[in-house]
Amino acid sequence: MNTPEWLKPGLIGAVAGGVAVAVAGFSWAGWTTAAAADRMGQAMADQHVIAALVPVCLERAENDPEQAAKLATIRQPAMVVRRRDALLEAGWATIEGNAAASRTLATACLAALEQRNTALPPPSDGAG
Repeated sequence: MNTPEWLKPGLIGAVAGGVAVAVAGFSWAGWTTAAAADRMGQAMADQHVIAALVPVCLERAENDPEQAAKLATIRQPAMVVRRRDALLEAGWATIEGNAAASRTLATACLAALEQRNTALPPPSDGAG
C-alpha cells in the first residue's frame, strides 16, 4: 500500500496541534474538567448556604434566654478556634435536621456577632 509522503508529517502536526490546543485551553483559556467544575460549584453552594444561615444563627443568639451567660463563655477564650467551639456548644450554629453543629457556620456566625456587637472583643493573635 502506497501512502502519500505528506501523510506522516500531517498526522504528526495534527497530534501536536491538538496537544498544544489542549495545553493552552486548560492553562490559559480557563477550561476545567467536570470534576473541577463540580468542586467549584459545591464550594460556591456551601458558601451561599452558610451566608443564608448566618441570620438564623444571629436570631437564635438574640432570642436565647441564656444569651448573656453564653456570650460570656464565648468571650472568654482568646483564640478564634476556642471561641468557635464555645459557639458550637451554645447550639446557635446547629442546622435544623442535623445532629451536629456546623463549624463553618459557627465561624461565620462568630464573625457576624463580632461585627454586630461590641460586646465581643476582637480575638488576640492566638498567643492565648
